[in-house]
Amino acid sequence: MNKLTREKRVRVIAALVEGNSIRATVRMTGVAKNTVSKLLCDIGQACERYHDRVMADLPCKRLQVDEIWSFCYAKQKNVPEPLKGTFGYGDVWTWVAIDADTKLVPQWLVGLRTAEWADAFIGDLAYRLKNRVQLTSDGLKVYLNAVEEVFGGEVDYATLVKIYGSEKSPEEPITTHKYSPGQVTGCQLTVIQGKPDPRHISTSYVERQNLTMRMSMRRFTRLTNGFSKKVENLSYAVALHFVHYNFCRIHQSLRMTPAMKAKVTDHLWDLDELVDLIDQ
Repeated sequence: MNKLTREKRVRVIAALVEGNSIRATVRMTGVAKNTVSKLLCDIGQACERYHDRVMADLPCKRLQVDEIWSFCYAKQKNVPEPLKGTFGYGDVWTWVAIDADTKLVPQWLVGLRTAEWADAFIGDLAYRLKNRVQLTSDGLKVYLNAVEEVFGGEVDYATLVKIYGSEKSPEEPITTHKYSPGQVTGCQLTVIQGKPDPRHISTSYVERQNLTMRMSMRRFTRLTNGFSKKVENLSYAVALHFVHYNFCRIHQSLRMTPAMKAKVTDHLWDLDELVDLIDQ
């Protein structure tokens, strides 16, 4: 059976991590569509295994969590009746945690925006931590029970809810502001438990990570046909993105990768090293 050369693998992965779609990657590299999809599955599974192995006993101090929307197969309103309520068809949410100091992403989870998935996400996040942390989330209520059940009293937890207004005047057509975010007019900070430092109650870094995801993965780009057709492929793309982000991509403000800053690795990875994960 034919096998991609190492150079071809690196070219395909380089195209994918820079936000290109499968078809764009095919055009850029000359590799067949099914081969690109197969390589994405292989590297995604390898990234998941490596992440689970090395992201443990982390010395994080300040964490921010959030969830980002996407969809698989079809928009929620267009899912066929027999498939409604089946995971992987319609709305899919990716839960993300980020360390405010090192910008490391210690945990993510592709799932639904429900209490069961929140418990799984927070539980896996807590398992990877070495010390007591300060945690900030938005106002999503499922976080409250999840944090209480997983951490008990061993966390300094607060929520931050942004209050949005609108500058739209009655004379302006609705299309003018259809895709514009509302203006933030204030923030409501609530201490849930422990003694979180008010200066560090923030979700700014994790919200910026949401933008990085939308820019770096075609499947998260809004108003395109680049969405995932299978939820498994979405999970693999997310795993590739975060391992590349943690180990291969120099953070502009840190001048090193998040994994180097967090001392998870001692050097900057290149894409060859990332590709080598497949054979480990």
